[in-house]
Amino acid sequence: MAGNSIGTLFKLTTFGESHGKAIGGIVDGCPSNISLDLEAIQSDLDRRKPGQSSITTQRKEQDRVEFLSGLFEGKTTGTPIGFIIHNQDSRSKDYDHLKDVYRPSHADMVYDKKYGIRDHRGGGRSSARETACRVVAGSLAKQVLQQKGVTTSAYVSGVYNIQMDNRGQFYKAEDIEQSIVRCPDAVLGNRMIDVIEQVASEGDSVGGEVTCVIRNVPIGIGEPVFDKLHADLAKGCMSINAVKAVEIGSGKQSRYMKGSEHNDQFSEEGGLTSNYSGGIQGGISNGEDIVVSVTFKPTATISKNQSTIDNTGQNVNLAASGRHDPCVVPRAVPIVEAMCLLTILDHYLRQQTSQLS
Repeated sequence: MAGNSIGTLFKLTTFGESHGKAIGGIVDGCPSNISLDLEAIQSDLDRRKPGQSSITTQRKEQDRVEFLSGLFEGKTTGTPIGFIIHNQDSRSKDYDHLKDVYRPSHADMVYDKKYGIRDHRGGGRSSARETACRVVAGSLAKQVLQQKGVTTSAYVSGVYNIQMDNRGQFYKAEDIEQSIVRCPDAVLGNRMIDVIEQVASEGDSVGGEVTCVIRNVPIGIGEPVFDKLHADLAKGCMSINAVKAVEIGSGKQSRYMKGSEHNDQFSEEGGLTSNYSGGIQGGISNGEDIVVSVTFKPTATISKNQSTIDNTGQNVNLAASGRHDPCVVPRAVPIVEAMCLLTILDHYLRQQTSQLS
């Protein structure tokens, strides 16, 4: 199975299935002598884990990460960092009725056709449970980048038809975490919670948007042609389950603007008067805040009756059961942050190698 790794110099490879014994990963290329705060890594995982609030899936996983290699006396050794997260509350029998049935808008049918076999228990390898491994690696990248002054602010900027007008600003962590939906605007956050609770009571789901702002990335990070920084950020974020769109800076709103309105002009002091570029020009960071907004579709697993087929092609009426998020974005915040940080650190290390004297 190809496509289990991401990154060039800072590289993550993940393994495991939703209902297997464990999931885990290997991070290769992490610089040595980095003092790691393991509790901070666990804290990032706790922001992603299921069962954390009334608007998330009630699967109970502690998601305790165990490091197997690459650390000595609290510091990175420069060798591959191996880690594992054991699955504890899988309840595989909840998925017995899906053994021969394809769920609408899931990867069930395409996995079966591609590989000739599939793990129907929670989606197997296609499950969003795999993203816990990304959060571990992203948290490692965060601690490396923090030593360079790079900081992030990731939050829910939209749910269904509720959208923040000031998307792209940098918010404090305490303002984001004050709400179970992780929206820094308390009023909008409460409205988002109401919508999620309403659709959950109807057995339905909604989508939303997560915005990640990366601050203090130095000028010059990114490659100018096929490995543009925004292209790799988009790839990383598009690889997250349920993501349907990635926008950099002004994103799709740029189509409604004229060049005279959209251009980030230089001020007399030498700075920029706006940041519609989202911190990246020509595929290379320009020193401004990098702004990435990621759109998630409604959760595919719902409790309403749906028309589908089984593995023989016969029509089937399906009412899904089990535990799922009525809206994935509250738990997706640390995942988007992780993919952005993995990409930034990878390009940061690539830039260092290109300037060796």
